[in-house]
Amino acid sequence: MKSVSDLGDLRGRRVLIRCDLNVPLDGGTITDDGRIRASLPTLNALREAGAKVVVLAHLGRPKGQVNPKYSLVPAAARLSELLGAKVNLAADVVGPSAKETVASLADGEVAMLENVRYEPGEESKDDAVRGELADAYAALGDVFVSDGFGVVHRKQASVYDLAKRLPNAAGTLVKVEVEVLKQLTEQPARPYAVVLGGAKVSDKLAVIANLLRTADTLVIGGGMVFTFLAAQGYEVGKSLLETDQIETVKGYLEDAAASGKQIVLPSDIVVASEFKADAPATVVAVDAIPADQLGLDIGPESAEAFAAVIAKSKTVFWNGPMGVAEWESFAAGTRAVAQALTEVDGLSVVGGGDSAAAVRDLGFSDDAFGHISTGGGASLEYLEGKTLPGLEVLEDEVLEDKDA
Repeated sequence: MKSVSDLGDLRGRRVLIRCDLNVPLDGGTITDDGRIRASLPTLNALREAGAKVVVLAHLGRPKGQVNPKYSLVPAAARLSELLGAKVNLAADVVGPSAKETVASLADGEVAMLENVRYEPGEESKDDAVRGELADAYAALGDVFVSDGFGVVHRKQASVYDLAKRLPNAAGTLVKVEVEVLKQLTEQPARPYAVVLGGAKVSDKLAVIANLLRTADTLVIGGGMVFTFLAAQGYEVGKSLLETDQIETVKGYLEDAAASGKQIVLPSDIVVASEFKADAPATVVAVDAIPADQLGLDIGPESAEAFAAVIAKSKTVFWNGPMGVAEWESFAAGTRAVAQALTEVDGLSVVGGGDSAAAVRDLGFSDDAFGHISTGGGASLEYLEGKTLPGLEVLEDEVLEDKDA
């Protein structure tokens, strides 16, 4: 992959940059601006180079329809604050407003197009339909920079097809993400522990299978743990359970035992009678979960054991909270894991998505960890060993500059 510095003199050039500004919102208020802040190094480098910067991004899933709920207005406003310069937001994606907004840019200025997912062609499975939209994007720029790591696993018009139409490069964010993931997959410092949480084991089946070959220890928490407990013969009450995955999980447990790998599961669980923030919580052993209760966090004994595994590891990757971390009564397990990661003598990686949001909500600063990924799904697919379209296309031969 080429770097921005490989693109030559960018002064006066229109640089289309795909960022991932898909931030969580409470109404119109951004609750975690981590992804916007992560885009700043590349954007500032382009500004300093005198480029005319055009940001392409998405928010949510408007499914090819214009929907004010998914407008990038909050993202443009926050980016303006962080850059200390006005970021004009076009009223459309490739229409008259987009063309006018791009044409009005001076050297070193930044503008943003509206949500690319307003366009049906952005996520189309039809190569020709995506290609037509990518042609419209390309007409607005001279070069393309891919800096939205959270979408590089998507074969979408602004991620994949556009890169085939303009000279391209990877931004700082994508470069850093790939370097970190290579450390996790190519000769990681050992012991290497992977901590997985989140709701469903089915979301992480492929990555578990691959990690059983590369990691030394898998630590399992979150809602997905109850399928593992059920596979061991425990009753899990009203807890989240994927019965159709029990046999698969049994296979994982057998494979781990046969290969000398360790799968660490909780010994105690925080349970409640309802899925409510203020539901009275109690701690029970994993073999004593009441039939009328559901598990909402790992227990204190488990949190201590998980932290001990993390503490003795030289490489740790964590994806998925240990419980319902947004509720204080069920956040202790996630907090313990996060705290343990800050103390790792080696590489600690928070794998994006809910994990990244959780550590910030719990008061941890980004620099307390070795790396906080901006792409949960992309990170997991990379660890599965999948080819990510948005990275693969950057490794293709770069097109000749269309004005050369």
